[in-house]
Amino acid sequence: MYYLEIAPAQWHWSGKSKIVHTCIVIWVLIGGTNTVRLLQDSVIPPHALRGQKAVLRCNYDLEGDNLYSVKWYFNQKEFYRYIPTDNPPVTIFNHHPGVNVNPQLSTTKEVVLDEIDFLTSGQYRCEISGDAPKFQTASAEGLLFVVDLPDNGPDILGGRPRYTVGDHVNVTCASRNSLPAAKLSWYINGEKADSNHLIPYIHETNHEGLQTSKLGLGFKVDHKHFTRGDLKLKCTATISTVYWKSNEESVQGAGYNAFSTSMSPARGMSSGGKERTDLNLKIMFLLVQCLFLHMG
Repeated sequence: MYYLEIAPAQWHWSGKSKIVHTCIVIWVLIGGTNTVRLLQDSVIPPHALRGQKAVLRCNYDLEGDNLYSVKWYFNQKEFYRYIPTDNPPVTIFNHHPGVNVNPQLSTTKEVVLDEIDFLTSGQYRCEISGDAPKFQTASAEGLLFVVDLPDNGPDILGGRPRYTVGDHVNVTCASRNSLPAAKLSWYINGEKADSNHLIPYIHETNHEGLQTSKLGLGFKVDHKHFTRGDLKLKCTATISTVYWKSNEESVQGAGYNAFSTSMSPARGMSSGGKERTDLNLKIMFLLVQCLFLHMG
């Protein structure tokens, strides 16, 4: 609600001025009760996948007003306009490379972009305007970033099929040809690897501008790495909230020491084993006696 405070002692109104003043007050009060507003499901997605469609939504409530126009802007330049009183009501401005509007799928509340590419990345803004006499306006904006996902992977390079306690692990995780470069992480037996064991590499960029990210892992194999059986090395690759993949290798330990902790030098025989040995000796003694008796 809008309020207009008037100090009568400071103003001298003629008859015509009073009429104008009254109209202004009524117009302000009416404008304060009905406002164009955007609804919560209005979305300009922060990410979209290269080569696919992108849906930009600007849902609104006119609060009893009539719609005058819906306009969309890319980097502050208009590319889509809907005015219901125009003929035709839709105008598409095709002077933005990478911004290809699908006229069949687009509506008064959604704009659908086809074949999005890196040039589609940028700032988008929708603007909703009510009709005369108020021409109230509501708008929303957001950044859209086009993502190209990795070809496959991530791949684990340099691993060996077996490790013995005391060996040095030196492996590399690679996620190829994406934009932006994937963020890589290493895990040893399910636990995130210590930063001291990580070997960072500079991103590689190909002729299309796609990037390959690599992250090395190096450490000395210890008894603790085999307490649960095999040694498990896992690499994960992520790009914001649109991509997550992992690759894991399970490595066997070579030799007795790989699977056991240090043992006590004195290890006695169990009582059950000793009893079985005494019984075997008695049986052998009886057999020898029988043999001598038979020969006699």
